[in-house]
Amino acid sequence: MAWNEPGGGNKPRDPWGGDNQGPPDLDEALKKLQQRLGGLFGGSKGGGGGGGGGASASLIIVVLFGAALVWALMGLYQIDEQERAVVLRFGKYHSTAQPGLQWNPPLIDEVIRVNTTKVRAASFREIMLTQDENIVEVNMSVQYIIDDVKNFVLEVREPENSLKHAAQSALRHVVGGMTMDLVLTEGRTRIATEVDERLQNYLTSYTTGIRLSAVNVDDSKPPSQVQAAFDDVIKAREDEERVKNEAQSYANGIVPESRGQAQRQIEEASAYREQVIANAEGEADRFTNLLTAYRKAPVVTRERLYLDAVQNVLTNTSKIMVDVEGGNNMLYLPLDKLGTGSSAARSGTPMDINTGNIRELTDAVTEQLRRDAAAQQARRGGR
Repeated sequence: MAWNEPGGGNKPRDPWGGDNQGPPDLDEALKKLQQRLGGLFGGSKGGGGGGGGGASASLIIVVLFGAALVWALMGLYQIDEQERAVVLRFGKYHSTAQPGLQWNPPLIDEVIRVNTTKVRAASFREIMLTQDENIVEVNMSVQYIIDDVKNFVLEVREPENSLKHAAQSALRHVVGGMTMDLVLTEGRTRIATEVDERLQNYLTSYTTGIRLSAVNVDDSKPPSQVQAAFDDVIKAREDEERVKNEAQSYANGIVPESRGQAQRQIEEASAYREQVIANAEGEADRFTNLLTAYRKAPVVTRERLYLDAVQNVLTNTSKIMVDVEGGNNMLYLPLDKLGTGSSAARSGTPMDINTGNIRELTDAVTEQLRRDAAAQQARRGGR
């Protein structure tokens, strides 16, 4: 019924049925509401007990209204920017709540919040066998974030425990395929890379919702029980490497020198061969030319050859034995004494003996010998 019904004049009507123009009394409004609800449910509208029952019903309604309001307010919650929330309705996955103000029916839906931007870390220390059957100890750390909150919360019961077991398995698999020297020295980067790839495949196949950020091999060393023996082995290998380097250095110094000497001898032999060949060819050409000259002038050529032979002989000796026809004695000529002048004798410098000097000296000696022989024959004839 409208507040200003036609035919009712200008006087406004009370929506609660009253004739007063003031605000309705709360008690009256509750009573009328109770009466109407009682009429709906078959309750009595009159009687002395109606007032007490109406008050109880009003209280119940207020309590129910307040409880409904509190229940509705309990369903409001805020999701931060770095979080995601998994909503379970009666224990079954319903949705994934994004950042912002959210509402879900309380006591019906369960909201599980997960920080998806926080970088978590886990460390592992494992003692294992290498490919060459040596024992090593490896310390490894893994950093990861939550990539899929649904899988992280629902698919695996303990995803972080699964991460630990998967990391140990991947580390043992990678280290078991490498030698101890590689694990302890430059193989750490390779171990971290292969473990990262293998572990991420494990976590993806397990649907853990975890994504790796980094895998680091913090330390790799032999177990403490064999550390002393391992140090001895390392020292022996260092000595071996040092001796090898010294030998290589010596080889690098001696081999090029030997090769140089061998090459020098080869070059000298080649030069000697060329020299011998050239001398032989020159002697052959000289003999050919000499034969040609001898055929043209035999006497002159013969004398020339004789003089050259005498020159060569006298050049290499300082003593000459001369036998003259008609003489009984063989003369001895000290050329080293005859070939020196007075000034040369004083200075100690010998005179040069050339072809002309030898020829003059030879002629003089020959002439003197002939004179001595003639004089000796003359004395014999006089007797």
